[in-house]
Amino acid sequence: MFLVGLTGGIGSGKSTVAEHFGALGAGVVDTDRIAHELTVATSPVLAEIRAAFGAAVIGADGALDRAGMRALVFADASARARLESILHPRIREAMLERARRLVCPYVILVVPLLLETGQEELMDRVLVVDCPVSMQVARVQGRSGLSEAEIDRIIASQASREARLARADDVIDNSGNPGALRPRVEALHRLYLDLADGCAA
Repeated sequence: MFLVGLTGGIGSGKSTVAEHFGALGAGVVDTDRIAHELTVATSPVLAEIRAAFGAAVIGADGALDRAGMRALVFADASARARLESILHPRIREAMLERARRLVCPYVILVVPLLLETGQEELMDRVLVVDCPVSMQVARVQGRSGLSEAEIDRIIASQASREARLARADDVIDNSGNPGALRPRVEALHRLYLDLADGCAA
């Protein structure tokens, strides 16, 4: 299976780009969705998180209190490392298993922390969705209500824009009109079909 790792900073537009690829027939696996599934009330992984951090990180619905956990891990690097040691191996395993089950010409793996977790080595191609940091902040504020300080902490915890662009095989500039995304995705879709065919030959 030809694997494309799609990454970008928070608020860059990764999900929108992935939806465009999916509409064209690519397989899509979103690791954020996997992370949500692993932290629902019935997940055995949540029990491990509770054992590590206490009942305070569990919400009234029995699932992970994501806002509370976010505040904790961005204030305490050791807590963040502990959470990642629990979640990241399971997310990676589930991601690859889902990719293997897909029947499609190639798979887009949406991994926000692709570079930070070293998973770019799993990919045949790295695609970065890019926009200025100021635009990331504005978009996240508009959709989530997080404060600018909280968003800045999240951005600071991720690979820099420059580091992502330096590692990219392909870049989608998402700083302009949303209508410009589709033609760029279509062009890359054709490229990935050709590359996937070449790998299969």
